[in-house]
Amino acid sequence: MIFVHFLEVLLIIYQGAANFINANGLMNTAQSVSRTGYTERELVNPNTINFKLAGSLHYKLSENTEAILAGYWGTGNTIYTGSDRYSLKDFKMGQYKAELVNKNWNLRAYTTQENAGESYNVTATTRLFNESWKKSVTTDAAGNPTPLSTDWYIQYAFSYLSNRMNGMTDYDAHQASRALADVGRPVAGSAAFKTAYDAIRKKPISKNGGLLLDRSDLYAIEGNYNLSSITGKYADVLVGANFKTFVLNSEGTLFADSTGAIKTSEYGAYIQASKKIGKMLNLTASGRYDKNQNFNGRFTPRVTALIKVKEGNNIRLSYQSAYRFPSNQQQWINLQVGSTRLIGSNASFAQYIGYNTNPLYTYDIVPNTSTRKNFKTFTPPAVKPESVSSFEVGYKGLMLNSKLLIDLYAYFGQYQDFLSRTNTVQTTSGVAADTTNPNKRRDISVVVNAPDKVKTFGFGISADYRLPLNFVIGANLSSDELKDVPVNFAANFNAPKYKTNLTIGNSGFGAKKRLSASLAYRWQQGFLYQADFGNGNIPDVHTLDAQVSFKLPKTKSILKFGANNLLNQYYYNAIGNSQIGGLYYVSFGYNVY
Repeated sequence: MIFVHFLEVLLIIYQGAANFINANGLMNTAQSVSRTGYTERELVNPNTINFKLAGSLHYKLSENTEAILAGYWGTGNTIYTGSDRYSLKDFKMGQYKAELVNKNWNLRAYTTQENAGESYNVTATTRLFNESWKKSVTTDAAGNPTPLSTDWYIQYAFSYLSNRMNGMTDYDAHQASRALADVGRPVAGSAAFKTAYDAIRKKPISKNGGLLLDRSDLYAIEGNYNLSSITGKYADVLVGANFKTFVLNSEGTLFADSTGAIKTSEYGAYIQASKKIGKMLNLTASGRYDKNQNFNGRFTPRVTALIKVKEGNNIRLSYQSAYRFPSNQQQWINLQVGSTRLIGSNASFAQYIGYNTNPLYTYDIVPNTSTRKNFKTFTPPAVKPESVSSFEVGYKGLMLNSKLLIDLYAYFGQYQDFLSRTNTVQTTSGVAADTTNPNKRRDISVVVNAPDKVKTFGFGISADYRLPLNFVIGANLSSDELKDVPVNFAANFNAPKYKTNLTIGNSGFGAKKRLSASLAYRWQQGFLYQADFGNGNIPDVHTLDAQVSFKLPKTKSILKFGANNLLNQYYYNAIGNSQIGGLYYVSFGYNVY
């Protein structure tokens, strides 16, 4: 949908009438109006279809070595929420592998082949479809409004002004104006609608349509060798390496590859050694080196210790470091999402977008409004890979005559050069003063590193207790937090601060203990969801799961009746996703042995 600040449209096309309305108190606040849209069900088939084929050939080269050829291929249709809503139509993916497996080593080569089929951006297609049957507001080559009487917003605004001045209520004036502006709107499902809509969805995004032409591939080879038979006297040693080449080929519909496929390679190698010291301590240390052709390489060490306090009770300690190169999407994406263009971090975008001569500007948002202020010139610095160092401590042990199992952990980590996105604007005129004019600027989302360290920490605790008569009760609580993300940076850390499960079950009761049952209550705290598609608050989720099983010994089978979300409490886990209700099932399992 296209949203326009309604009062601005009124002032542009009918200043005197707008002043009359405001002076008489008929419109005291600015209003937003959108084009009339279509429901998703009117546009796409919501049913998911998934078809898969898999096969493999295994051949024993020797007693200890096996050769494997394997292939996996699938196709199907579904709806997907990414930076927009997408219809994956006739999407195909294949993965093919050749592998040698030995008791001491492994060597594998594989490729992943994608074909987007007729997949398309539903959001963009529908927006372009609305523009095809009636323009929202006509603009000139520079993007300045040059409204015509046939434009949707112009018709709406004139009608609204007239209706209000003739005594209509605000609600009735809006309804009548929408009905007038929608004259000629194609009816969903009609032959005219389908013909016009298909013409746009089958046209590539790069040619002002909605079709994705992604044919991206991955080629990889990796292997490892267990040297323990040689080094076992001192330590168990494992070494490995890998090499990958990504071939991005979307013909400009997703990545900045309109002039040809983009190839990116990376490689890495690692070594791991573990040693048991006495009866109480087991140490493991590893180091890994990774290199991407667009970034400097980095070495990352890890150390863990497992301490046996007593039989059935262990303490674990670990220090870990990790390194993340910007993903292929973060490096090369070039995609219009609503009114915002997502661009990658590669240096070539400076010239492509033109911010090397026409600068970008960051801004602040006035609280509880969409008004922007404090525009500042922003030059995207070279993006660096993200790194993190973390510490974890944990305990797992049996207590109370092995009836109680306790598992605890806590962790703390610090990100350096945390990868994120920030929103900027660029004026179409190249004049800094036009940053305040919505008609002379465009929104651009750029990849950035956080200037300071971003912290993450959390904990988890679980307890399971065995009661008489085969009853077991359990409870767990966990927490994850991200702190010190700079203002206006989108962390996309979409996780609740707290979540918990409470369970009770019985593994055998009734006649000959053939019956079993379980009940589980699950809760997660609401949180702020962030994504390119949209931001919003996800409310708390409460669900109840249940299952009853009956064993049939004579037929070596088991019959199960169960439900996930037994009380059918609808919830959603991401902005733009469908709501999830109850799932009720019956299953029959047969053991052939």
